[in-house]
Amino acid sequence: MPKDTPIIDPADRIVSHKAKEIFSMIRRKHEISKLDLLHQSGLTVSTLTRVLEDLIASGLIEECGFGASTGGRRPILYRVRPDYGCSLGLDISRVSSRLVLLDLSGQKLASQVWDMHDKMTPDVLIKQVILQINQWKEEHPLLQQQLLGMGIGAVGPLNRFTGRIEQPEWFQAPGWRQVDIVARFEELLHIPVRLDNGANTAIVAESFADRMKNVRHMLYVHVGIGLRSAMMSDGKLIYGAIDMEGSLGQMIIQSDGLPYRTREGNHGCLDTYCSVYAIERELRSKLRMGRSSCLSSFVKPNEEVQLKHVLAALRHQDPLTTEIITQAATYFGIGLANLLNVLHPEKVVLGGPLMTNHDLYFYTATQTAIRKTYHYPDYQVVFSKGAFGEEAIAVGAALIIIDRLSHHNPGLQG
Repeated sequence: MPKDTPIIDPADRIVSHKAKEIFSMIRRKHEISKLDLLHQSGLTVSTLTRVLEDLIASGLIEECGFGASTGGRRPILYRVRPDYGCSLGLDISRVSSRLVLLDLSGQKLASQVWDMHDKMTPDVLIKQVILQINQWKEEHPLLQQQLLGMGIGAVGPLNRFTGRIEQPEWFQAPGWRQVDIVARFEELLHIPVRLDNGANTAIVAESFADRMKNVRHMLYVHVGIGLRSAMMSDGKLIYGAIDMEGSLGQMIIQSDGLPYRTREGNHGCLDTYCSVYAIERELRSKLRMGRSSCLSSFVKPNEEVQLKHVLAALRHQDPLTTEIITQAATYFGIGLANLLNVLHPEKVVLGGPLMTNHDLYFYTATQTAIRKTYHYPDYQVVFSKGAFGEEAIAVGAALIIIDRLSHHNPGLQG
């Protein structure tokens, strides 16, 4: 494709404000009747009919049968047309990275995962992602114009406006600082690419899964090598002045406590007690002290305890590993209670490998948080591991591209 061919923002695919709003209403439902659209939109019958005809002609929606009769003619039902186009979502994290392909309805068509080992530099990952996308384009098959774009949910700090991953920590491979990731992918793929913090894209995915339940205030916390969080209020992401990756982990829970893993962090901060790093550190210490554990059979000579060993020991109900995980989850529950007492979300989604791979951390943390939440039981909060598990970041990244179809650009028609 010629380099001077313009990249089309999905926001420009639907011109009319009214059409964007109707399309958004249809997306929020698996299927919706014309009568419901009429009531929700406030449009006249003639205007709504014209908008629906335009969306059908564009291939974005389709009729899908008739609803139940309320005494008269059965209403026509509408839904998003899945094969209009596809969206890509890339999760760039420290343990593993993941690429997903979604159709327009949000259904996953394909997925690929890469281990972020010490050789997985930006150049290597970008090459692998491009190869996978080209393979999917042949398998499905997809025309270039059917690729709406690619969203990236990445470890920060990052700048979502410039598309740059700035100063992330704890990647095993070098080269992950000051990476113009959006520009590099747009040059190679020639599709629109958007960048956001992975916690933000994960909460977008979980909000989409709950779109029928009308959850207005949601908190997402990811527990991995570090801690990441995101908040939605009235269905909209809450952004701070800058991206502050890892700031949740700097919450002080013991002012004279253990030092942070680098000189820049706070003594006695949450990250030091409940992250993957903290669990690995404690288990290594206990093994050096001579504590017995089946971990000894999983860890090879001259190898350190890692997350994969921890999860294997948990599955074998290892007493030492269970003790350390319970301790870490209790500390995390204290930090979570602090968040609940300040933010008061309706729902909290907890993600990351410690949550999705075993129940112990999740249940210990949530029970601790409930006991320490002010005004409980008057204030009730729903805890969840989420609908998408480890795929939440990548799925949400793909969804932010589909969401652009309903985005209002200046100068569009009414």
